[in-house]
Amino acid sequence: MIVVGSGVAGLTTAVVLAESGRRVRVWAREPAERTTSAVAGGLWWPYRIEPEPLVGAWALASLTVYEELARRPQETGVRLVDGVHRGARLDGLGAWAGRVAGLRAVAEGLAARLPLIDMPVHLAWLRERLVEAGGVVEVREVPALAAVPAPVVVNCTGLGARSLVPDPAVRPVRGQLVVVENPGITTWFTSVEHASDASTYFMPQPGGLLLGGTAEDDDWSLRPDPATAAAIVARCAAVRPEIARARVLGHRVGLRPARDAVRLERQRLADGRVLVHNYGHGGAGITVAWGCARQAAELAFPAA
Repeated sequence: MIVVGSGVAGLTTAVVLAESGRRVRVWAREPAERTTSAVAGGLWWPYRIEPEPLVGAWALASLTVYEELARRPQETGVRLVDGVHRGARLDGLGAWAGRVAGLRAVAEGLAARLPLIDMPVHLAWLRERLVEAGGVVEVREVPALAAVPAPVVVNCTGLGARSLVPDPAVRPVRGQLVVVENPGITTWFTSVEHASDASTYFMPQPGGLLLGGTAEDDDWSLRPDPATAAAIVARCAAVRPEIARARVLGHRVGLRPARDAVRLERQRLADGRVLVHNYGHGGAGITVAWGCARQAAELAFPAA
């Protein structure tokens, strides 16, 4: 079988399938370190993803895995880190929130100790785990899903599904980040204005402090905008003034694969082959990766 896509959804799905005894190849047009997943902030939290009832179950299944992986942070890239979602309320969240240990109301909003994932390290670890399970990763162009020569194909192409399926319901939500030298901040922080394309967050990662961010609908630009970067730094510095003096190390831009609802379903092709779709995870691909991967595997090979 072949999994198309090497972001966090594709690699996690391939790992689940390979470790269940399937012979798996991953085909992708670019290596994992060049995918949208690689530039993500890496905080576990359902963000810009629907439908909520299903998202909650996928997210909680993934949370359990990340909590175990956090025991080996140097290897997996997963740590448990304290932080605050400013302005968030428990009564504004789904039933899943009641099952997140330690999630509690504080003066600013909601506080929790959540998985924070160093994505370049984690993606490399996923790829190594896949290879150890007998899987193969190949960088190659996929002109059409129907042309992939395998009896079972899993489509984890993210924004690429817009042209490959084709599915015009998939659209980009542009996210820009600034990476600065960490002035000693050890906790994460988020403040999201859902009516605006700007948000404020910072994530302490081993390579620096990640500052964000934006959520610009239908914007395909991968070029960092200097004015946007300056505004991001200013918003974060308003929360933690020491950020204003931090040296800028770099800029990142990623295009979240948004959709009105995640597409996770089985399709039978005209020639009898099976195509399973697993895409449209918006800003929460990391958050739901393991839950979606397990469901995709069940769809690909239903129990007798």
